[in-house]
Amino acid sequence: MLERIRQVPGEVLDHAAYHKDYARQVEDLQGVIWKLERAQTFREPGDTSWEAFMSGDWDRALRLLEADRDAVRAEARDNAKQGLRIQRVRVVEQPVTPYLQWELNALRMLAEEGFGLRVLQASCVRTLESRSRLPEIVVLGRRVLYEVRYRDDWTPCGARRIEAPDVIQAAATEIARLYESGESLLTFFEREIAPLPSPAA
Repeated sequence: MLERIRQVPGEVLDHAAYHKDYARQVEDLQGVIWKLERAQTFREPGDTSWEAFMSGDWDRALRLLEADRDAVRAEARDNAKQGLRIQRVRVVEQPVTPYLQWELNALRMLAEEGFGLRVLQASCVRTLESRSRLPEIVVLGRRVLYEVRYRDDWTPCGARRIEAPDVIQAAATEIARLYESGESLLTFFEREIAPLPSPAA
């Protein structure tokens, strides 16, 4: 199912509409939000840590990530009170891209504060990619699935909103299976990412 998501009919939302719809959907949501990230580089304009990384100031990029820890901790606490869990699969190719080295530092903090994060080597999803790479997917419980969309330079530009219950259920089941077979992000980080030198943006 995951490989076929691009062929499933959906409503195209621009960046603002996607975030507005997402916020509305999660307001009273309970259960699990599943996320699957496959691409190895994105652009994050407006993110001060990403911008510091892109400018070559790695130390500042890490300091700015750490400055967000209280907000991340508060989000994790609010999610727990609401009965909401976010569980995310991050597919990683070796050697890691500079972007991914930066992102994994951000994800490490999320994992440390209680978000569910697993790493899956790209070789583990090859059998699911006979036609193309897996898409970037967010599944909100049983309500809605978003195929997150990007411009050619990998700047986020919105999503396709899919409401078909059978597609949502199948995608959630497949992402959950990948999650269970993945490695703890914290374990992967300490072994593969912590020893790396500062990346070149």
